[in-house]
Amino acid sequence: MEPDTQTRPGRPGGRRAATAAEKKQAKEVSLRRIGRLFTPYRWPVAIVTAIIVASSIVSMASPFLLRSVIDTALPDRNVALLVLLVIGMVAVAAITSALGVVQTWISTKVGQQVMHRLRTDVFAHLQRQSIAFFTRTRTGEVQSRITNDIGGMQSVVTSTATSIASNLTTAVATAVAMAALSWQLSLISLVVMPPAIYLTRRVARMRRAITTAQQRELADLNVTVEEGLSISGIQLSKTMGAGPAVIERFTGSSTRLIDLELRSQLAGRWRMASMSVIFAAIPAIIYLSAGLPITAGTMTIGTLIAFTTLQAGLFRPLMGLLNVGVSLVSSLALFARIFEYLDLPVEVDDPAEPVTIDAAAVAGHVRFEDVTFAYPGSDAAAVAGVGIDVPAGTTLALVGETGSGKSTLASLVARLYDPTAGRVTIDGVDLRDMRLADLAAIVGVVSQETYLLHTTVRENLRYAKPDATDAEIEDAARAAQVHELIASLPDGYDTVVGSRGHRFSGGEKQRIAIARTLLRNPRVLVLDEATSALDTETERAVQSAFDHLAQGRTTITIAHRLSTVRDADQIVVIDHGRVIEEGTHASLVASHGRYASLAA
Repeated sequence: MEPDTQTRPGRPGGRRAATAAEKKQAKEVSLRRIGRLFTPYRWPVAIVTAIIVASSIVSMASPFLLRSVIDTALPDRNVALLVLLVIGMVAVAAITSALGVVQTWISTKVGQQVMHRLRTDVFAHLQRQSIAFFTRTRTGEVQSRITNDIGGMQSVVTSTATSIASNLTTAVATAVAMAALSWQLSLISLVVMPPAIYLTRRVARMRRAITTAQQRELADLNVTVEEGLSISGIQLSKTMGAGPAVIERFTGSSTRLIDLELRSQLAGRWRMASMSVIFAAIPAIIYLSAGLPITAGTMTIGTLIAFTTLQAGLFRPLMGLLNVGVSLVSSLALFARIFEYLDLPVEVDDPAEPVTIDAAAVAGHVRFEDVTFAYPGSDAAAVAGVGIDVPAGTTLALVGETGSGKSTLASLVARLYDPTAGRVTIDGVDLRDMRLADLAAIVGVVSQETYLLHTTVRENLRYAKPDATDAEIEDAARAAQVHELIASLPDGYDTVVGSRGHRFSGGEKQRIAIARTLLRNPRVLVLDEATSALDTETERAVQSAFDHLAQGRTTITIAHRLSTVRDADQIVVIDHGRVIEEGTHASLVASHGRYASLAA
């Protein structure tokens, strides 16, 4: 299932409409599946339930102690009995309070562990998604699922199970105690249950629909923040004069959130308020019933007071159960959005039976065997019937016009995508039969779009090899012709690069990215326009480093500047996804074909 990322037609940047798939899934979230989240914690949940039951039973002693005080100890002026009853009341309060603290600690711990598991499961599952998923999904949408949706579930996950057990146990114990005191009055108290349940179900459905809309709006708000407050977004808005429009978009989204929050808080308030009035009227009816001539003298004052105390106590757990039901049903919209991501199929995954690979022993012989690939949602193939043989330790250069399919072939070598037909192999092993971790150790990629983390230069380089020593880091930087630049900074390798590396120029960022890849010492090196942001002098220096480092490894280079690929062992010209020429620089120039025209 693919999350819809389209906005409503005619409303640029407006609130996204719910798709039919989203509405259907929100209805089908199983309470059993939610319950399975707590399965690993069945024993703590059982202990909490036992504590709740014990606390409810102990607390039921209070009204009976109160009845004894009013009907026996006070009229008989029995001080000894009165002292014992008072001590019993205090003991009941102390025991229930202590049990409540233990219950809160255990239930909160379990709830937070469930939240932790949900967050990590969603994050880990998204990490396994293919590049195609992230190209069709807004970044803010992904962040909103992990933060807003899971955060919105916190109160439900943390307290719902214990609230249900606590309120249900208390309500049952209270009802039993009320029946023991007077079953006739108990019937009067319970007549409000059918309308209460009916109204609660109505309110729950209202809030669930509103919650779904709220989370979609929060996702849109996240997208606006992500796009409008990133370095690139700020630069774009300032240079395009789009700041007022971005502010207007954010303001509109925030305004809609105000309306949704008001609707959420007020949904069913009048209905629930009417229930409060009915519950409050019950004691008056009980007093009236006790005072009627037909029932006068049938119960003691102590019984009447104890009963009304219990009846007042019944209101809290009943309303608690009803409110928990409302929260649980409305939260199904949040669970639906989380489960939607957890249920996404992994398009590029580890094989069921991977081939054992020793990365250090890989020679690096790359073959494209009749490879065809079409991007998801596209009818036209980006590359079709491509067959290229790159012997280990040689250099392949892919050239062609923009959009010809060169970068697509590079992404297939790194298995960012899988071929639609045919296969890509290294040393005769289909990439789809390798573990992704093994492939990442074999193939290193430096692309034209460099991405640096907002941390120090050292940590950016160490990202490729967490156990790298400082000496190894500096050697890689020297090979990429960037060591002297880094060493000249005030904090050297401990200099923070800034958001997306904006502290550095394009060429400097690219050299850092090159050093990061070289630190892993891959057997196959893919350079996708890797020197495109470098000036001529720096490009020459880095190219010299590449020529030295290419010895003993397979290098696949994509470049518009043909000067960088003249010395390649093999040059392949791609046009509209197909191989139209291949050979050395000299042979291709001599043939006076497409390459010769590009080189002219």
